[in-house]
Amino acid sequence: MTTTNVKAYAAQNATAALTPFGINRREPGPLDVEIDILYCGVCHSDLHQARDEWHNTVYPCVPGHEIVGRITRVGSGVTKFKVGDLGAVGCMVDSCRTCENCRAGNEQFCLSFPIFTYNGEDKHLGGPTFGGYSTNIVVDEAFVLRVPAALDLAATAPLLCAGITTYSPLRHWKVGPGQKVGIVGLGGLGHMAVKFARAFGAHVVLFTTSPGKVADGLRLGAHEVVISKDADAMKKQQGSFHFILDAVSAQHDINTYLSLLKLDGTLALVGVPENPLPVAPFNLILPRRNFAGSCIGGIAETQEMLDFCAANHIVSDIELIPIQKINEAWDRLLKQDVRYRFVIDMASLKA
Repeated sequence: MTTTNVKAYAAQNATAALTPFGINRREPGPLDVEIDILYCGVCHSDLHQARDEWHNTVYPCVPGHEIVGRITRVGSGVTKFKVGDLGAVGCMVDSCRTCENCRAGNEQFCLSFPIFTYNGEDKHLGGPTFGGYSTNIVVDEAFVLRVPAALDLAATAPLLCAGITTYSPLRHWKVGPGQKVGIVGLGGLGHMAVKFARAFGAHVVLFTTSPGKVADGLRLGAHEVVISKDADAMKKQQGSFHFILDAVSAQHDINTYLSLLKLDGTLALVGVPENPLPVAPFNLILPRRNFAGSCIGGIAETQEMLDFCAANHIVSDIELIPIQKINEAWDRLLKQDVRYRFVIDMASLKA
């Protein structure tokens, strides 16, 4: 297969800094589109994967699955896009497309496992897939999203992961008017969850350990902000929530939040703590509470989310950086020193 060598930034092992690296991209096939990457969001998963914290990384690793760009070439059979269109790629670039989950539009739960945008299995070239910390990418049109013209492109990039990761569970559990909804943690995921829950018409309560984030929480759309270290404030919230979305990846006491649910209330976990979270059985049994999890969304739901964001003027709060500052950004990410998502201006790699 014919390939083109393009510029990227890669980790060569679990302890190495990201450095410039050349990777091969396939020439577009009949159903492929080639995207000139304009912006790529920085997800905490990028750091986890590049540092092999999930113990499955294949090196070299080129992270990045929050990709927004402009289409430069299309295959002869492409019908959804034309050259010059805006296009986006999220966490997946393919799936089996034939299993019951894929046929239902839940490609993220493909029974054969989806092919992720990076550190997946490249079925065209072999080896690992390479992500958006690069100048361009070639993807089957079925896994490319349309970007509404109304959206700010740089601030749209994080919607492809942080956005859909929070939109999907809020939609699945039918969050809306008349419900009291809790959001745990105000970071890259949490700040999007607050915006969506408010836009869906729920009464939104943000839980944070940081008093310094109270004003931001209210600005982003929370009706109330509760400091979770304040035992009295937490006690006042017990048994009052229809739904809670937990976006915290650090170790924390999940039972504290389960106790806040009403009868038949649901707590959905989207954060990924390193170790298991112990659950007290009676916190589920009385009064019949649900502890669930959620991932990203399928392609159709991700497109729905982008269209919803355009209609409701929702994008991420971002800090734009050149790719030469990516290692510094990762260090700051570990310190939670970003409000609320880094986005790489890929022009800095093309210069």
